[in-house]
Amino acid sequence: MDLFSLGDDTGSGRLLADRMRPENLDEYIGQEHIVGKGKLLRRAIEADQVSSILLYGPPGCGKTTLAHIIPHHTQGEFVRLNAVEASVKDVREVIDRAQSNKALYGTKTILFLDEVHRFNSSRQDALLPAVEKGTIIFIGATTENPFHYVNGALMSRSTLFQLESLTSEHSLTAMRRALADEKRGLGFMRLQADEDALLHIAAMANGDIRRALNALELAAMTTAPEPDGSVHITLAVAEESIRRPIVKADESTQYDVLSAFHKSIRGSSDAALFWFLYAVEKLGMDPMTFIRRLIAASSEDIGLANPQAMVQAVSALDAYRNNGWPEARLNIVQAILFAVESPKSNGVVTAISNVMDAIEELKSAEVPLHLRDTHYKGAVKLGHEGYQYPHNFPGHYVKQDYLPKQIARRVFYQATEQGNEAKIRHNQSLRRGQN
Repeated sequence: MDLFSLGDDTGSGRLLADRMRPENLDEYIGQEHIVGKGKLLRRAIEADQVSSILLYGPPGCGKTTLAHIIPHHTQGEFVRLNAVEASVKDVREVIDRAQSNKALYGTKTILFLDEVHRFNSSRQDALLPAVEKGTIIFIGATTENPFHYVNGALMSRSTLFQLESLTSEHSLTAMRRALADEKRGLGFMRLQADEDALLHIAAMANGDIRRALNALELAAMTTAPEPDGSVHITLAVAEESIRRPIVKADESTQYDVLSAFHKSIRGSSDAALFWFLYAVEKLGMDPMTFIRRLIAASSEDIGLANPQAMVQAVSALDAYRNNGWPEARLNIVQAILFAVESPKSNGVVTAISNVMDAIEELKSAEVPLHLRDTHYKGAVKLGHEGYQYPHNFPGHYVKQDYLPKQIARRVFYQATEQGNEAKIRHNQSLRRGQN
């Protein structure tokens, strides 16, 4: 028997990954933190008490598989729609049928919406009333951060379960099951797979069980039998069947990497360089994205503690615009290292926040008379006088009010003792001592 003569029991024409899809929770691989023994979601599925849920995790982590296990434990109707193809009309048809089933037979309907992040706001709105009334039980699956792509109202009515990336060990478990399963897997063949071959496939699949099983099946299908009819999958065969690991670079991943980069600027040169080069070289992200973030961090996290950080960041921007990638890589890395190793201050951010609070408090502000414009005839008659020019005084400073009267003594920017700000702080204390 070979792969082209499989009977109906083995699912002729279906890929190995589909044939080996788990049919119950005991066969499900991974995600023990949510479907392990005694865990909430497992108890709900086994008791046929699943409420509306969102399954969020990277590609290949088992979201769709988990959703397809639920019909084996429910007495209701299970309907699957793909957000890429489904329309509002499709959703309403499911809701209408669900209403009929509930009214006539008292049965529930579970709607599984795959790739829910591709469902725009208006189509999500069509779901909401039915979810609120309990007409349907909603199960959504997404690789993108649901807080960015799922309506707040739908989020609040669903329990969010975050699935984790699977590992090479999970892929090895799946492949070994497939090799042993005579009905759904490859166990009907006289198949020998070397351990180093399986390890290579698992490593290259990068936690994606479907990809691992597809590679295993390809190796089995394309390897010539030995004289005794057996098929031997060696490391060389495995290397031909799957070549490169998949790097998951969806939009949420890119946001997360950019966030890791910015946070690393505050504390680790090594991490900042790693996330920058990993994103550009491995994920294919635009270096400009990181240069912009570096410029922002130069004020947000460094500010006047080392004003040269901004100069370095903007110079890196010029270098990238003029020289491109990878020629400007050295310039950008230099700017990143300069920023990370600079003394840090969030004084700029704090000052902005303090001023915005004062603006909200005042509602409107009157410019003090001595600060108003005097470049016109009659200004003095209006009382626009009394301004003292600081450069005419010792230290180029003179005591006078610059803020509206209601907040004349308010302090918005308080320099830290970090780097260059230590000198600014000293000058501030001297001036405020005169006031």
